[in-house]
Amino acid sequence: MKYVMFICTPVGGEELSPEEIASDPRFTEYIDEVRGRDIVKGGARLRPSTDATTVRVQGDEVLLSDGPFVESKEYVAGFDIIDVADLDEAIALAARHPAALRGGSVEVRPVWE
Repeated sequence: MKYVMFICTPVGGEELSPEEIASDPRFTEYIDEVRGRDIVKGGARLRPSTDATTVRVQGDEVLLSDGPFVESKEYVAGFDIIDVADLDEAIALAARHPAALRGGSVEVRPVWE
């Protein structure tokens, strides 16, 4: 079954560069394991929420605003698409994600297939 894991980072928290992630053993061990099990089917690391543009449409008018769509304590920093047996396996994987262990969270959501 496919799930998306939204990796959320606390607003104002430390934003690791790709190089820092590549040199952090917590991330490299996790990434090596999930790649070795061939369960990650896609995903991406996102730029900070300050780089976001929110688009709304009211009637015929397109409204743009800088930043995320809502004020919150966390923002989506990336996502992984995983293919695992069931929700229990997806939750177990999310619970070991380094972002969740560093004060962030990982939202697990099933994909419509």
